[in-house]
Formats: sequence, structure tokens, C-alpha cells
Amino acid sequence: MKNIQITAKFKIHSGKVEEFKKIAMQCVPAVKANEKGALQYDWFFNSSETECVVREIYADSNAVLTHMGNIGALLGQLLAMSEFDLEVYGNMSEELKNAAAGLNPKVYSFYQGL
Repeated sequence: MKNIQITAKFKIHSGKVEEFKKIAMQCVPAVKANEKGALQYDWFFNSSETECVVREIYADSNAVLTHMGNIGALLGQLLAMSEFDLEVYGNMSEELKNAAAGLNPKVYSFYQGL
């Protein structure tokens, strides 16, 4: 499996939802304009808007590295106003493992599928 799937979960700090949303609104246009390897990049909020989940699929590890470089500053702002949990599904390159290490991802290696 060459694709890398990501689930990014944000628990938004109290009183920060509107500020979080303003920053989040910049992310999709930035990805759409600059990342050909992004195959899915969808944002979801729970009903109370206290949690946000981003479902992402990238063509490969290089596409994720491109994403990190493209969206890094915005992600930093979002991390400052939330608790963050990252799950990565797929076989990451060593370069991607090193680049993502500071985000403390839970990594699930591909076993089998269609």
C-alpha cells in the first residue's frame, strides 16, 4: 500500500472554536492550490463543535512531507488552541517518520486489504 491515510483529531480549548475555524478555513484552499498528492482532505466537527477530525489520504510519504511543509504554520496555530491526536495508516518512509516524530503519531502499518 503506497497511500498514506491520516486521522488528525483536535480537542478544541474552551472559547477557541471561532478562532480555530478561522484558521481551519485557510487549510483546504492551501492544500487544493499546492498539493497534487493530496487525495482526500476533509474536515468534520462534532455536534458541540468541541472536537474536529480531519480525514486525509495522500499518494505517498512524499505527498505527506509536502503537506507538512505547506500547512505547517497553520497547523502550529491550531495546535496552540487544542489537544492533538494523530493516527497514520500505511507504510511511512524513514524521512516521514523522522519529520512526524514531534507530533507523536500512532502508526499502523498496512497488513492486508483490497
